[in-house]
Amino acid sequence: MALFAQVALDLPLKQSFTYTIDPEMTKKVEVGHRVVVPFGKREMTGYVIELLDAFSAAYELKPIKRVIDASPLYGRQTIDLAAWMSRYYLCSLGEALSMMIPGGRRELGLPALEVEEDLSFARIEQLSDEQDAAVQTILRSEKPMYYLYGVTGSGKSEVFLRCAEAVIAQGKAVIYLVPEITLTHQLAQQVSSRFANKVAILHSALTPSQRLKEWKRIIAGEVSLAIGARSAVFAPFENLGLIILDEEHENSYKSGNTPRYHARQVAQRRCQQEGATLVMGSATPSLEAYSLMQDGTQVGALHLTKRVAGGSMPAVEVVNLALEKSLVSAALKQGIKATLDKKKQVILFLNRRGFSYFFHCNSCGYELHCPHCSVALTYHKKSEQMICHYCGYRTSPMRVCPECRSVDVTYSGFGTEMVEQEIRTLFPKARVERLDTDSAKEKGHVQKTLSEFRQGSIDILLGTQMVAKGLNFPKVELVGIVLADSGMNIPDFRSQERTFSLLVQVSGRAGRYNDQGKVIIQTFHPDNPAIQYALAGDVEGFYHEELVVRRDTAFPPYSRLINLVLRGRNQKKVEAETHKLEELLNAASAYIPAEVLTSGECPLEMIASNYRFHILVSAKDGSSAHHLVATALASYTPPSAVYLEVDIDPLQLL
Repeated sequence: MALFAQVALDLPLKQSFTYTIDPEMTKKVEVGHRVVVPFGKREMTGYVIELLDAFSAAYELKPIKRVIDASPLYGRQTIDLAAWMSRYYLCSLGEALSMMIPGGRRELGLPALEVEEDLSFARIEQLSDEQDAAVQTILRSEKPMYYLYGVTGSGKSEVFLRCAEAVIAQGKAVIYLVPEITLTHQLAQQVSSRFANKVAILHSALTPSQRLKEWKRIIAGEVSLAIGARSAVFAPFENLGLIILDEEHENSYKSGNTPRYHARQVAQRRCQQEGATLVMGSATPSLEAYSLMQDGTQVGALHLTKRVAGGSMPAVEVVNLALEKSLVSAALKQGIKATLDKKKQVILFLNRRGFSYFFHCNSCGYELHCPHCSVALTYHKKSEQMICHYCGYRTSPMRVCPECRSVDVTYSGFGTEMVEQEIRTLFPKARVERLDTDSAKEKGHVQKTLSEFRQGSIDILLGTQMVAKGLNFPKVELVGIVLADSGMNIPDFRSQERTFSLLVQVSGRAGRYNDQGKVIIQTFHPDNPAIQYALAGDVEGFYHEELVVRRDTAFPPYSRLINLVLRGRNQKKVEAETHKLEELLNAASAYIPAEVLTSGECPLEMIASNYRFHILVSAKDGSSAHHLVATALASYTPPSAVYLEVDIDPLQLL
């Protein structure tokens, strides 16, 4: 009978802790239980990872206070995956488990799914030759990973679902990952009838109690398909056969909190560990995935070159905004009018919410920034407030310069609110709806808007990235990209890749069922390579040019990066700690083939009153970079009030 339990805690401490089990609790405590334990002067939730019959220590052990779960929530497989995450992402085992296991205390079910009979997801009886060949190749599983590389609208979803059906028929389980929570519900509604309602939903917008309920349904074997955003990669299936990673290029697969895992890397590890197959797909693969496909040893590339619904790729036109008087150009205005006259629909895309985002005094040059972050405040007209999109700080709009009291002040730049106002003025009879993070806060607004747009009761849908991903609307003929430049000016080596990918993805929403699709791209930089390649629809050309640039600059995929960010409220203390850590890294780099590329203030120097410094480590291969950082961190612990974030393979360096 076990008398001691080893418990992992959600703390940045590498060790686990041992607690005694009271005799009346011995039958209640198992590996896989969450327990409440005393730690210092507080109580914490811990994760039981081992039971021991004997343990000796020179100090007095504390007992477990209580057991949270009636039955175990995880097994040895989950603990092994968490241990791998701890080693790879340089975090503690407790931090990894805390990220994986739902935090709910009681089970709360989800409302029943209203199954949508959407034609785009109804089972297609006759696959195209390309689709059929892709399904057969994946099911043969001759390689551990496959990449479905196909133009937008080429029927990737049907290939994924056919493979899922075949794997489930063999008695195995499937995880289907999508980048956006909005897509999770849409997909679950549309496919639940195909999988006899044996579908679980897992994503961060569910309450902890709802996630716990879905998690337990998977453990109980009631579910054969889990659909969700990033965190669904941890779904506790015992007999995993397939992981599908749709829209692989998306940044949202990367976690923004410790451990900063990437769902693609965790999926690769799970498939390797559990003998499952990984299938990824996108019309615009990440540059890393593209170079792996070119190499061909690990990843099997499967090409889909034709749109299955008969639509041809849309005609693309680029408009130089420098020559226009309005934020809606004459060409876009004309395009919207012609599309509405044909009783077809329009999507307008702008990756910047709010009304305007730049307050400037014309007399003294004062610019209004957030007092807690190194960013300009955005004016939101609907709520009549200036808001920081990083820390949430709010203040009233200014009519007078706070420095020189001049009234000669201007708000410049434009966001989705301003575009919405302009479109409503230009097309008063059109039904216009806006979809961005602000409007999505209203409960059910996203689902309602997408459903109404699909049914044709909205004419113009204006939005941010939410409208760019994986959505399929048969009546959309025109896509207008109001400003293609918003991601270009970011000081980041991936900005061109992101801009190109977004242009291709948004453009792909047009003309999926006919040859009338049109895309109008508005920009102040019409000669930018990302825009020129998107205009020509030349995906291969863009990748080849970008790979040459990356090779010349020794950036990924020709190197591996690790970004170490130190933050705290005391600027001098954070700077001193950065120098201390940099010295440790430089000392270790004398015998490890990796180097410190840069060290200093982050491009966004302050967020939420925390000063931020970073050290960027680079090496030709991942193991050297990892070895260097792990060696330095073995002899470094940040002092209190300074926090260290380790970002392996960062997707942005802000």
